[in-house]
Amino acid sequence: MKNRIRERRQGLGLTQEQLAEQVGVSRQTIISIEGGRYDPSLPLALKLARLLGQSIEDLFIDQEE
Repeated sequence: MKNRIRERRQGLGLTQEQLAEQVGVSRQTIISIEGGRYDPSLPLALKLARLLGQSIEDLFIDQEE
């Protein structure tokens, strides 16, 4: 699954560390999600979407579609 987290985070002027702190995960988790190596749980995806001002559908792209 691809995502637009890095693009949206940078657009809001947030560092990986700041985003991680605000959603309650490690910076390494944000790095893994941005790199497509880890798909977040639904609760974490909701937190990320809300914080970044996006819907889950706009933030995460299903590659199978």
